[in-house]
Amino acid sequence: MSAQTTSWPAVKAEAKPWARWWWLGSAVDKANLTYNMSEYAAKGMGGLEITPIYGVQGNDANNISYLSPKWMEMLTHTENEAARLGMKIDMNTGTGWPFGSPEVTIEDAACKVVFQDYILKAGETLKEPVTISDTKQQGVAKLSRLMAFSADGKKLDLTTRLDKTGRLQWKAPRGEWHLTAVFVGKTLQKVKRAAPGGEGWVMNHFSKQAVTNYLGRFDRAFAQNKTAYPHSFFNDSYEVFNADWTPDLFEQFQLRRGYKLEEYLPEFRGQGNADVVARVVSDYRETLSDLLQENFTKTWTDWAHSHGSTTRNQAHGSPGNLIDLYATVDIPECESFGISDFHIKGLRVDSIRKTNDSDISMLKYASSAAHISGKPLTSSETFTWLTDHFRTSLSQCKPDLDLFFISGVNHVYFHGTTYSPKEAAWPGWKFYATVDMSPTNTIWRDAAPLFSYIARCQSFLQEGKPDIDFLVYLPIYDMRKADLKKPYQAFTIHEMAEKAPKFIEAIHAIIKNGYDVDYISDQFVRSTTVNQGKLQTIGGADYKAILLPDVKTIPDDVMAHLLSLAKEGATVVFVGGYPQDVPGLGNLNQRKTLLDKLLLALPKITSETKTEVMPFGKGNIVIAPDYASALAACKVQKENMRTDLGLSCIRRSNETGHHYFISSLQDKGVDGWVPLAVNAQSAVLFDPMNGNSGKAKIRRNNGKTEVYLQLKSGGSVILKTFETTDVQAAAWHYTEPEKSSLAISKGWSMQFTESDPAISGTFAIDTLSSWTMLNEPNAKINKGTACYSVEFELPAAAAADWQLNLGDVRESARVRINGQDAGTLWAVPFVANVGKLVHPGKNRLEVEVTNLPANRIADYDRRGVNWRIFNEINMVNLFYKPGTYADWGTVPSGLLGPVTLTPLKDKKF
Repeated sequence: MSAQTTSWPAVKAEAKPWARWWWLGSAVDKANLTYNMSEYAAKGMGGLEITPIYGVQGNDANNISYLSPKWMEMLTHTENEAARLGMKIDMNTGTGWPFGSPEVTIEDAACKVVFQDYILKAGETLKEPVTISDTKQQGVAKLSRLMAFSADGKKLDLTTRLDKTGRLQWKAPRGEWHLTAVFVGKTLQKVKRAAPGGEGWVMNHFSKQAVTNYLGRFDRAFAQNKTAYPHSFFNDSYEVFNADWTPDLFEQFQLRRGYKLEEYLPEFRGQGNADVVARVVSDYRETLSDLLQENFTKTWTDWAHSHGSTTRNQAHGSPGNLIDLYATVDIPECESFGISDFHIKGLRVDSIRKTNDSDISMLKYASSAAHISGKPLTSSETFTWLTDHFRTSLSQCKPDLDLFFISGVNHVYFHGTTYSPKEAAWPGWKFYATVDMSPTNTIWRDAAPLFSYIARCQSFLQEGKPDIDFLVYLPIYDMRKADLKKPYQAFTIHEMAEKAPKFIEAIHAIIKNGYDVDYISDQFVRSTTVNQGKLQTIGGADYKAILLPDVKTIPDDVMAHLLSLAKEGATVVFVGGYPQDVPGLGNLNQRKTLLDKLLLALPKITSETKTEVMPFGKGNIVIAPDYASALAACKVQKENMRTDLGLSCIRRSNETGHHYFISSLQDKGVDGWVPLAVNAQSAVLFDPMNGNSGKAKIRRNNGKTEVYLQLKSGGSVILKTFETTDVQAAAWHYTEPEKSSLAISKGWSMQFTESDPAISGTFAIDTLSSWTMLNEPNAKINKGTACYSVEFELPAAAAADWQLNLGDVRESARVRINGQDAGTLWAVPFVANVGKLVHPGKNRLEVEVTNLPANRIADYDRRGVNWRIFNEINMVNLFYKPGTYADWGTVPSGLLGPVTLTPLKDKKF
């Protein structure tokens, strides 16, 4: 898209929504693959990610073993059909999760450390052989070290003093000795939700050889069957449980950290000096992070690249530095887990819900990594457990979708859709996690406008470059030192509030003050440079300053580089004081001395409560007690729409200006002038809900460019600015309501156009309410669509434009006026401007409302219909508990209203 154009960007396949596509048992056939994909493409999906999982009960004969010639034949058919339909295909590099297979040997399986302790006094020998006592580990665990520690601090490696039978040839010297045997055991974890042919041990992600061996299975399958490699390979969130070791960990630790971990086993296990304990554990965590990045993430990505494919990865859940892990792949992917509550007016709040564990501070890890490393796409696993199965509406999707966009996501993947044969009885084949974006879900009927909304938004969000205000240093070493319950530390989305509360507070404070941020790791700080006073990361992204949020611990070379950046013209901001410590134990005194010298070169802090801006070379060092003061001192133009109006936004730059995605994720809307942080000669507004666009009203006020926005609670808009050009385009239609509205409350009739169970006849509706209140038993247990019809009359001197408001809709509505399409309303507010469709005199309004399948599936369970036909976990609820939906209350359905028509007049400026 030329930055000069005032039209919508072209929609590429990547701009459309994609979906994780579960293949149950891989029991797919060509005819149904074509059927499923045709349905997806017709609604507007751009691609699919194949993830095979467990099968359907009683269908074993139709299962296809993963990567077998037959499976590869189905993959080839899928890729060919995708090309025909204008779609692309990704695939999981495995089945279920995490990576593992029947070909993973016990030697290549995920490892855990097992300690065995003995006490010897002077002159004693160990009577029993040093062998693993855990019966589950016998035959698989291997001894790595036998260390002896005396009460007075002596450390001995006795490993070579063991004979072939495991007996120790050593007599304890004077004093008491604590002996620790370190065994490299196995987690014995197998692939979760594995598909046929995908069962087996989970591989050791810390071993390059194990990873290479694992990927060899794919090389053989693709070569033998002459199948094209997919568009991209996917890795789900890291759920390798209890995997805290690898056979060469001691050697890798010494190579990377400069000392022997085995000599600090008491400290590693939480004994002794607290400072040493924290340093040793931090070094162990950093070593695991390095091994995961180098031996798994980079090895996997290099392998994909060698075959012309890319990688898409969820780094969260892992024991690594999330920024570095995300940045190692081509497409970093975040995920939501639960639903956010923005208090949007009119939005239904389900009685069965889980608060979203992924707020904006969590979602930004993936997009930050993409931005600082120059990756154009950030994807998301979208709508995981938004509500319980069969209960999620399209309107509930939009707010969390907008949150993803605000956080930097521009490549949405639904979680998910399940391959289901056309002939399968309703509800078809299902996977337990939501949201169910499939043709058997009632919400599918009106899903196309949601898909179009995503495509329109992402067509802009994939254009240009991110224009983020500040870098925020990720205080990974403070996170590692603060959480010492056990040595192994994983950064899961469910525990971040506990792992990094101060960092999360910092991010929210910065955003609340009107700015946007990306996170940066030590690795990326080291490669950051200064360009015309701005910080520029290796990926080419520019930032006005870098903030260190109350950082206590930092590598000395990173601190040195930050100061060199300031000398070259950058602004470096320390909130809460200078860091005072270096991480880790190796070569500690020398590194602390280097940091102390750097601190001596810094301006002195004269006040703990006053913000100080101090010249440092060509740049500035800023010391501030809080984030508001620190941000103000940087003299960076904030987005007042965030602070003054409560709007959420993200900004990107293009050749001639900027473009914004703006959403009112709050209980109020905006109708007024909105100041921007960028200058503009002109601007164009784009409505992603309906595709309308027009030249916006702008003005200069108090030295700022202001644009006039009309946005309702829950609404969103795209704004494109032009810095030096007054573009020519049709004007954006600003309106305001007249004082009076026409209530359309009487004379309604309703009949079902689709219903299961079938309901016939026409119902006169005196008062709009849920159709479950009808004197018709099946209306309480059905799924389907009902058409509401009414005639209304407008006066001869009617207004030129009218706004239709349907009020409460359960759950989506197709609107026709006088036989003409007035659009599909799928999100709050359920309103449409219909001035071109109504006329003075009699008019006819028809509203086709589709409900959720919740009432129907609950009836199935109350009657004992056996639709839960899936192997392994089958269908569980939002909290992973088995059970039925028999106790669900009746979910309101239909057009609840009130329905009004409000005359509109042109807004006067």
